[in-house]
Amino acid sequence: MDTFKPEPTGNAFHARAALSRRAILLGAAAVACGPSFAQPGWPNKPLKIVVAYPPGGSADTTARQISERLARRLGQPVVVENRPGAGGRLGAQSVARSDPDGYTLLVGAPSEMALAQATVRDVPYDTLKDFAPITTVVSSTLMLVTNTQVPANTLAEFIAYAKANPGKINYASFGNNTTNHLYGEQLNYVAGINSTHIPYKGGPAAWADLFAGNVQYMFENAFVAMPQVKAGKMKALAVVNSQRLAFAPSIPTLAEAGIRNMGVPGWIGLFAPARTPAATVSRLHDEVVAILAEPDMARQLEERGMPPFPNTPEQFTRLLENEINTWKSVVARAGIKLE
Repeated sequence: MDTFKPEPTGNAFHARAALSRRAILLGAAAVACGPSFAQPGWPNKPLKIVVAYPPGGSADTTARQISERLARRLGQPVVVENRPGAGGRLGAQSVARSDPDGYTLLVGAPSEMALAQATVRDVPYDTLKDFAPITTVVSSTLMLVTNTQVPANTLAEFIAYAKANPGKINYASFGNNTTNHLYGEQLNYVAGINSTHIPYKGGPAAWADLFAGNVQYMFENAFVAMPQVKAGKMKALAVVNSQRLAFAPSIPTLAEAGIRNMGVPGWIGLFAPARTPAATVSRLHDEVVAILAEPDMARQLEERGMPPFPNTPEQFTRLLENEINTWKSVVARAGIKLE
């Protein structure tokens, strides 16, 4: 558990802010986070940000970068607490049950906030009812990669190859009901191919079989996959993003390659418990968006392959609704067994 002690600083927005102040305030006011009531003096004690994953991962690193700057802006320490377990659901549950006073927040990811609602039988919280979304913080893009033995250099060629070899194409994931599992099922449906899911216990095992040619493709984090692509160990066909990536400008998006309706890029976002005062949600949103607009912060995030991805609470809520509904449809269509 780390505590970041604040230093006095101003609250002026930088010119590069992703959203106008008017849009920010309107969006924050619109979010359904329960009745607003005054919180005189908020914040007047330390805040806690729960990370539902172990230290060192992308969610943890992002939380610590945000926490240090948020502490300075709010004038109160911000504690980062790692509560891993159950695919992120343990940490999310703890925040859902916390007091809605603006002092306990969650840095969450699609696994526990969207996928779980579609793939887990008894989730101990409802993302859309038990949380007040504040903003997405960064995006995390997936890349469709194949082994080097696959006789295809474009997505169109790969789809043609898969259609010519029904039932002979395998794809790897990091386990049942993970993001890369469901994206593989979605590709089967959208592209009209028949590929078989092979689950692995994490990335190293999946990569080993991909390199060896035992599986033909997978969806992997783009920033993680790109060095392997440059080294000639795998081929990149497309990225799951609305635009090409700065560190992989030659790789087309799925839409450019002719595949649409595959879902949204990955993200890491900030949540409060439901019924947190609207004014507090608005203040937190404003501060985090301002932090993401700081040039050195944006540069650090982009260098990690996770560029700033702010939106309003209302937009974040719509994103969650769309993503949950999309994955529920994928699970039902593919007959995936719930955990």
